[in-house]
Amino acid sequence: MKKVLILGSSGSIGRNTLDIIRSNPEDFILCGLQAHLNESILLEDGREFPKALLCLSGKKSTSDQITYSGSKGILQLIEDSNADIVVNGIVGASGLKPSIKALECGIDLALANKESMVLAGSLIKHLASLHNCALLPVDSEHSALFLLLENKKKEIISELILTASGGPFRNKKLEEFDSITVNEALAHPTWSMGRKISIDSATMANKGLEVIEAQQLFDFHVDCIKVLIHPQSYVHSLIRTKDMALYAQISEPDMRLPIQDALFYPEMRKVPWTYLDLAGKTLEFQEPDLKKFPMLKLAFECARQGHASPIAYNGANEMAVEAFLNERIPYSAIAAVTEHTLEHDWSQKHEQADEILESDQRSREIAEQFIREKSK
Repeated sequence: MKKVLILGSSGSIGRNTLDIIRSNPEDFILCGLQAHLNESILLEDGREFPKALLCLSGKKSTSDQITYSGSKGILQLIEDSNADIVVNGIVGASGLKPSIKALECGIDLALANKESMVLAGSLIKHLASLHNCALLPVDSEHSALFLLLENKKKEIISELILTASGGPFRNKKLEEFDSITVNEALAHPTWSMGRKISIDSATMANKGLEVIEAQQLFDFHVDCIKVLIHPQSYVHSLIRTKDMALYAQISEPDMRLPIQDALFYPEMRKVPWTYLDLAGKTLEFQEPDLKKFPMLKLAFECARQGHASPIAYNGANEMAVEAFLNERIPYSAIAAVTEHTLEHDWSQKHEQADEILESDQRSREIAEQFIREKSK
């Protein structure tokens, strides 16, 4: 039986992972759970899984059931859990240190926290290799690429193609973007996700982060990575081989599939919840409009520049999204905040976590100053 630790247990990745564990009680033991602020759900899960260690990282709990607290509590939970695999579903840069800790403890990492690879891809891969840990992507696109590329020689691959639903604004006129409200941006047409990632999907910053993540995970030059709008969300990624043939991973848009594939890896099991019948289905693809989605264009530029640029992209975007959700800036200013931050010098080359986090903090300070000026 595989011992599983879930970070971000109250989010969509965490809830779906729990579904898989419930459905496979003979295969998995839940050894720990972490939530940021949702204490009631954490306690409810703890009652269902009484052997799991509990951590509430965003505030102090008064419950005796919750043993760990704060950001340091997450790291201690990982160390004490004796887990075989950590599912990191934490949102944002705060997921980086837990990823590092899991690998340093010799624990396999099922990674939904794309920021770990965006900020510190080289470090994460080095630690996985050093400690002989599996690094298993859980994003549906990267899980698809992982399986499509498995056992294929890199030299026969010419392109990696990530698909994107296009979010709620793929058909909206550019001149209407200034009036987009928070509720409109949160209304994703395909996936049910948290607030931050829903905004990232609307701006396509999420796809931009996935481009950088794919570059880091699979060691392909960014010019070999492409994005296609695919509104139906059945095709999750494709690869093109040197003979120009395309190979695709096609399934229902259900996050339980990539999570289960990661938990059972290298074995593959039948997923009982999903079966896609292509009969009668229409599959559409189109190029993304970079005028509508400047965050995607900026991400490609950061991937080409490398060094600390992806760190700055992520930090500025996180600050801008928070400001938009709090109605401090309009929707269209998210890209403006990020672009302004990237105009600074990000040529530093970082190899240590502390250096990476220093650049992350610097990007946030630059972004916040610009947001204040825009808010006046």
